[in-house]
Amino acid sequence: MLEASGLTTKYGAIAALRNASVHVGAGEVIGLIGPNGAGKTTLLNTIAGLLAPVSGSVLLDGADVTGHPPERLLRSGLALVPEHRRIFTDLTVEENLKIGGVTVSSTDRAVLLDEMKEQFPVLAEKWTTAAGYLSGGEAQQLAIARALMSKPRLLMMDEPSLGLAPVLVDVVFGLIESLREQGRTLLVVEQNAERMLAVADRAYVLRSGAVVAEGTGAELRVRDDLFDTFVGGDS
Repeated sequence: MLEASGLTTKYGAIAALRNASVHVGAGEVIGLIGPNGAGKTTLLNTIAGLLAPVSGSVLLDGADVTGHPPERLLRSGLALVPEHRRIFTDLTVEENLKIGGVTVSSTDRAVLLDEMKEQFPVLAEKWTTAAGYLSGGEAQQLAIARALMSKPRLLMMDEPSLGLAPVLVDVVFGLIESLREQGRTLLVVEQNAERMLAVADRAYVLRSGAVVAEGTGAELRVRDDLFDTFVGGDS
């Protein structure tokens, strides 16, 4: 489904991403793990069209979408749940979700709203509440649900468990497992490497902007050298 090859992205003269390549097949859950500053968010933002690479390519279902603007990529089926959620705090839960469904027909939007109520009961309870009054876990669920409103074929998440209490981290990873059971295709940046590897079909390890290892979750979990040198244990 997604083939990102040889991506190099710079901030000024600094290469935050260096010749990075990842592949995501339909129905796979892929993790991106590594220490802070490894280039994980830069990789997602480059794929999502928020940053332009200086070299490399992004193919979506074989079509070259390198450098396409985010709104065009969203209509092509690629959605991003950004770091820190970036929900509209002054709008209600329902209004946030409707904005997420702006790329689909009104008929589909109504169906999707009902689906989000069923899949996210906590959001159904807060349907008319301003998003600024949601807890961290509720806000994260809203950010994910908003992305799902676009009917994405590939859903990317950037640090979905960041800053959440342990019980809410369990909720987020339970949701990732639920999405996998639904056959969703996911590419997830996550600092909690142990938890990500437990749910991922495959994962890539990044360090200093480069992919330094890849493999199944089971393969990478037993690589003590990766966790000691690149990931830092259960960070």
